[in-house]
Order: sequence, then C-alpha cells, then structure tokens
Amino acid sequence: MVELQKKQNRGFWTRLWRLPRAWVGGALILLVGIGALLAPVLAPDDPLQQFRDGLSDVGTPLPPNGRFLLGTDHLGRDIWSRTLYGAQISLFVSLVANITASVFGTLVGMLAGYYSGIIDTILMRVTDVLLAFPAILLALGLAAVLRPSVSVVVVILTVITWPALARLVRSQVLIVRERAFIESARASGAQDGYIMFWHILPHTITVTIVWVTLSFASTVLVESSLSFLGVGVPLPTSTWGNMIAEGQSRYRIAPWMIFVPTVAIIITTLGFNLLGDAVRDAIDPRTSLQK
Repeated sequence: MVELQKKQNRGFWTRLWRLPRAWVGGALILLVGIGALLAPVLAPDDPLQQFRDGLSDVGTPLPPNGRFLLGTDHLGRDIWSRTLYGAQISLFVSLVANITASVFGTLVGMLAGYYSGIIDTILMRVTDVLLAFPAILLALGLAAVLRPSVSVVVVILTVITWPALARLVRSQVLIVRERAFIESARASGAQDGYIMFWHILPHTITVTIVWVTLSFASTVLVESSLSFLGVGVPLPTSTWGNMIAEGQSRYRIAPWMIFVPTVAIIITTLGFNLLGDAVRDAIDPRTSLQK
C-alpha cells in the first residue's frame, strides 16, 4: 500500500510538471508571494506615510516617475508600497480563511456522509441554507452585523466558503464508506473516529487540495470586494480593495490609482485559477481528456 501511494504521488508530480498552466500559475503566485513576504524590503516607503512632494502643485496625485515608481494617491502616499503591503493582507486573509474552511468543511462533510440519518439531515440543511445565499450578499450581511477588522473578514470568508467543500467531502465519504476495507475495519472492532480519520479522511484529501487551490482566487476577490464597499479591512490599512475605492472618484486625473491594484488582483486570481486547474487535471487525468 505504501509503495502504491508513493507511485501515485510520483505520477501526480510528473503530470503536474508537464502542464504549462501549472508553470504559469505557480510563477504568478510566486511573484505575488515574494512581493508580500519581502514588502518591508521591496517597498521604498511606509504605505501610510504622506509625502509633501507626493502631490503636484495643484494638489493632484503624481503619475509614475523616478521618485514614485507607480505614482502616488490623493494623499501623497506611494502606490508601489501600498500595493506590496496590500498583497500581505490579501494573501494572509485568504490563507487563514481557506485553512479554517477546509478543516471545518471536511469535518462537517465527513460526519454527514459517515453517519447519515438525522446528523446528515441537520448538517446538510444548514449547508443548504448557507449555499442558498449568493456569497457576496451573505458576506455583506455578516459584515454589516460584525465590526470590520482583519479577523472578522477571515470569519466571514470561512463562513461563505466551507459549505461547498462540505458537500464535496460528503459525496466522497458516501462512496468510500461502502468499500470492503471499511467493512473490514468495522468487523475488526475499529471505532468510528478511527475509521473516519485513518481510513476515510485520506480519500478526501485530493478533493480538499483541489478545492483549496481554486478557492483562493474567490476569497481574494471577496476580500477585495468587501474592502471596496467599506465593510472589509478598515482604513487606513492598505488593501487592494481600499485602494480601488479611494481611486474610483479620481480615475480621470489619476487612473493608476485604480489600475495598479486591479492588475494585482487579476494576477493573483489568475495564478490561483491556473494552478488549481492544473492540480485538478494532475490528480485526475480523465478531467483533462473530457475538455
């Protein structure tokens, strides 16, 4: 069994290595990740510092120049520095939200699929209620009740993302629990918890991995949307959504205020979508043949 697992892992990495989408997506994610991690080094200025020479003589933002690489905003702050620090917020929030959502969604899906009956009914009805709401509307409703902060945004993203994974994991568990090796484990006297976490959970890992890589893009977009609408990470913290919101009323005189954070969001979401698509095809080659 161990040798078979190793062979399957080698096959996965070989298939992933041969997919151009994986290279492009990984490169884009690596680019954004390096920018976020090295923001204190790469950013020439404090993202909150307002420079007297960051505005023109008439008080308008400066376009990209030798002093400010990507220009300045309406308060004379460096756009390049704010974009780098904004990457930290977006990636951190998405990472924590996806980790918590994957743990909670996997747990709910396993319990619902393994036990069925009343437990399955209750858990899946709660899941159905959450899935019935459009993600952004549910996020806005939660944000309106809770006080905006980084931790609150993480909680909101977790709430709106775990139900989809719970559904996927449940469907996988319903198939796995009927296999012969599960019946053998029950016959040998193994407890339910042992069976779920040592026999069933490994068969749901691939579903969770694909879901997490694809979910990163949507959580980045939702976080940016909440910040743009003023119910996400509060000002003056530098986030891509806040930067776009501040630039929307000045797009005629300073289009770079919107253009720069928008390009950052596009690069990040494109990278995660390409990598997630490649991971899915590498795990199950039949999906690529059906396209």
